[in-house]
Amino acid sequence: MIKVKPLSYKICFLIVALVCSSLVQAQSKKQLELEAKREKLSMEIRQINTLLSQGKQEQKSVVSTIEDLDYKVSVRQNLIKITNQQANLLTREINNNQKNISNLRNNLKILKKEYAAMVVKSYKNRSEESKVMFLLSSNNFQQAYKRLQYIKQYANYQKKQGDEIKLQTIKLQELNSDLLVQKKDKQQLVEDNRIAKGELNKELKQHELLMASIKKDLKKHTAQIRTRQRAAEKIDREIAKIIRDAIASSNKKAGKATSSGTFALTSEGRILAANFASNKGKLPWPVQRGKVKVRFGTRRSPIDKNIPIKSNGVRIETNKGEKVRAVFQGTVLQIMTPKNGNNAIFIQHGNYITVYKNLSKIYVKLGDKVSSKEEIGEVLTNKAFGGTVLQFVIFKESKPQNPALWIHNM
Repeated sequence: MIKVKPLSYKICFLIVALVCSSLVQAQSKKQLELEAKREKLSMEIRQINTLLSQGKQEQKSVVSTIEDLDYKVSVRQNLIKITNQQANLLTREINNNQKNISNLRNNLKILKKEYAAMVVKSYKNRSEESKVMFLLSSNNFQQAYKRLQYIKQYANYQKKQGDEIKLQTIKLQELNSDLLVQKKDKQQLVEDNRIAKGELNKELKQHELLMASIKKDLKKHTAQIRTRQRAAEKIDREIAKIIRDAIASSNKKAGKATSSGTFALTSEGRILAANFASNKGKLPWPVQRGKVKVRFGTRRSPIDKNIPIKSNGVRIETNKGEKVRAVFQGTVLQIMTPKNGNNAIFIQHGNYITVYKNLSKIYVKLGDKVSSKEEIGEVLTNKAFGGTVLQFVIFKESKPQNPALWIHNM
């Protein structure tokens, strides 16, 4: 009787193949995520370069220039970090591919050896007479039936072995092709990082030279920063008062205590607030193009580490003459037009309020209903400090929120 060899090694190989496949899929997903981050950072650097170029034409102050450069350096360092992660992940993928290729080659050798042995045995037992004698020598009908089934199974198994060899050969060719692509991609990443590190060294040198010039007249630059910070704090106090007054007014109309810290909302207002909240992380940017120059929270000034810079929202540097857009549907609650020209628009979305500061032009009026992405004004270009910066704040009642958690990809 012809015996089929055990297939335990094939089961082991199948398990290894499945594990490797899952690992490759996970790594590929991670690689795509890293590539998306890298592309976003590269785009941000291109945008920074454009804005810095415009800044030269607008004759930015040294303080604004150092802030821009400080931010650009941080983005560049992050880009290099992400590229390193990509290269390391690609190295692991290349190593895994090389192991898989080695395993496949070994498996193919075993398969071909087994297949050759089967062909020899099939050749020796090729005559119909030997198969008939094999069946007729059975002790009973049941044994004859089992032998007939065995002959069929063996023929099927032989065919599957041949198909498996073809399949594994194709897989091996694909892995070899993937390996060549991966090695090429890694070389490109290494080259990209080499260029990025060269640019970073130039920027750090430029940063060092600027800081050296600033230190020669540190008191003057520190005074500039403090003046800007005091002006920002004054506007923040005015904004806080406007929101408190709006909350008190809504409660007065509803016949409730004006001291309440929350809006008395109508049913329509509650629906609008719920819709606004459900879009957290998905709201559009208040400008079509721009970069976040100052983030939410408190940080130290890059000029003088002793000066804390507090921001209730974000400051977005954008192009000269850039249009400002409402991030969600709502009603114009207030328009602030102080003497310094730093105009602001307040839009109410139920118990949420978005504030758009530092505008040169205003396209809406008090009480207007606005829709998402509707243009409501134009960003002011500051002649004293240079730069076109929108200050954007989100409030829930009177509490400022971090816009990065609300705006898509901020």
